[in-house]
Amino acid sequence: MWLAPETSRYCSHMPDYHDDLRLGHVLADAADAATMERFKALDLKVETKPDMTPVSEADKAAEELIRGHLQRARPRDAVLGEEFGSEGSGPRRWIIDPIDGTKNYVRGVPVWATLIALMERGEGGDRPVVGVVSAPALNRRWWAAEGLGAYTGRSLTSATRLQASRVSRLQDASFGYSSLTGWEEQGRLPGFLELSRDCWRTRGYGDFWPYMMVAEGSVDICAEPELSLWDMAACAVVVQEAGGRFTGLDGVPGPHSGNAAASNGLLHEELLSYIGDERR
Repeated sequence: MWLAPETSRYCSHMPDYHDDLRLGHVLADAADAATMERFKALDLKVETKPDMTPVSEADKAAEELIRGHLQRARPRDAVLGEEFGSEGSGPRRWIIDPIDGTKNYVRGVPVWATLIALMERGEGGDRPVVGVVSAPALNRRWWAAEGLGAYTGRSLTSATRLQASRVSRLQDASFGYSSLTGWEEQGRLPGFLELSRDCWRTRGYGDFWPYMMVAEGSVDICAEPELSLWDMAACAVVVQEAGGRFTGLDGVPGPHSGNAAASNGLLHEELLSYIGDERR
């Protein structure tokens, strides 16, 4: 059994998520094969959902594939997916975004990923305990489990430990985001622009990627004003296990606020002072 060496000695005192993490990799492998097979396909079918966002046949196929695997491997666990909704009940729930970055996917841009998380109910409510973020067109994968740290690589046995940066001054910080539109629609644009001016660097990487770069230490802060649980659950556990912080714009820890702020931890309160709910 694979163990993070610096955490293995504590495992007798915490839940064991190794099997769930291994399953997350199996699910991601299956999804990667399905999504890459249709990436840049000239006959890819794309529809518009009621919320006016696109969904491709690959989104649906990948989620169906993951659900099928979970039904066989974890029949008692609940599932929530972007394309097919909620199924089952209980203290354990898998959260699936089959393609995070569908607009990139359908245009042939390689920045998209399958997000897979396991959430478990505890005294403080549901929390993400396992997360796998797989971006096959970038040939990258990131993962984490509660208490075991966060890693990147192509397999559990060939991986590099992730660590958020130690940048402590905003003027030295790199800020990642997706777009300006949502900030403007929510009346948060003035704070966003002020933050952008005060940071060392800003880049609109979009979707899952800036959160993974926060975990890697190559980006120091990132935020989005409107998100769903499936956009955030896997990213949250990776950022947290890398030593960073993941909250809503209201400062509440975890992926439940409908929006997100992630940082290396040292800059979190300052980040929220620009774009958090108190600023509005």
